Amino acid sequence: MRVETVLLKDYTTLGVGGPAKLWTVETPEDLKRATEAPYRILGNGSNLLVSDQGVKERVIRLGGVFQTYDLRGWVGAGALLPLLVKEAAEAGLSGLEGLLGIPAQVGGAVKMNAGTRFGEMADALEAVEVFHGGRFEVFRPEELGFGYRTSRLPEGGIVTRVRLRLKERPKEEIQRRLQEVDQARKGQPKKKSAGCAFKNPPGQSAGRLIDQLGLKGLRVGGAMVSLEHGNFIVNLGNARFEEVMALVRRIQEEVPLELEWEVWA
Repeated sequence: MRVETVLLKDYTTLGVGGPAKLWTVETPEDLKRATEAPYRILGNGSNLLVSDQGVKERVIRLGGVFQTYDLRGWVGAGALLPLLVKEAAEAGLSGLEGLLGIPAQVGGAVKMNAGTRFGEMADALEAVEVFHGGRFEVFRPEELGFGYRTSRLPEGGIVTRVRLRLKERPKEEIQRRLQEVDQARKGQPKKKSAGCAFKNPPGQSAGRLIDQLGLKGLRVGGAMVSLEHGNFIVNLGNARFEEVMALVRRIQEEVPLELEWEVWA
């Protein structure tokens, strides 16, 4: 196990966040020790906005045995989802194509039921192992209350491993599906962002609503609504937490959208 003081802006895709004690755990025993005090779980930091003041709790990141995977067995929650999508396609295993382009770790993708209009993480799950209350327990997906960008894990629960529900398909068929998903996701910004900022209202697109209101390019300090996609807020270089939140509030004054990000403040 490694414990160090870091700036969380270096561990989030938006590039915003202050200091914290980062506990990188590599074994179940490490995890039990790290959770003996108040904690937060950090995945790939791709759906996360962190205060410039940082956080007081321990920040736990899964490494070691939690990053190993077997596509036909158990996959560690610390494994990178883009790698799994790629490896599954190469192995002729279908079920993850709809998750192409999501820069998450598996555990974070499960917690928020990450996905696109082509599929969600819950669709690809057969079983989920969760650490909570000092023990490891395996759940069926239907026990975890998955919904649109949400789940109902046990309180304080940490996803540690999953078994995937994948099917053998011709590799050419899988590649065609990946190309379809990739084409549909073209136009997403290349600048630093935390992914889609807001949840889509039922039957509508948050990005389209923001675009129709003429809010693309709206800027507060170093934070700006992307010119390429209305549901992305990008960091132009040195955006601060309050600038990002002020921009979020400006958008919500115009249209009542629910924030999709997790906020640590």
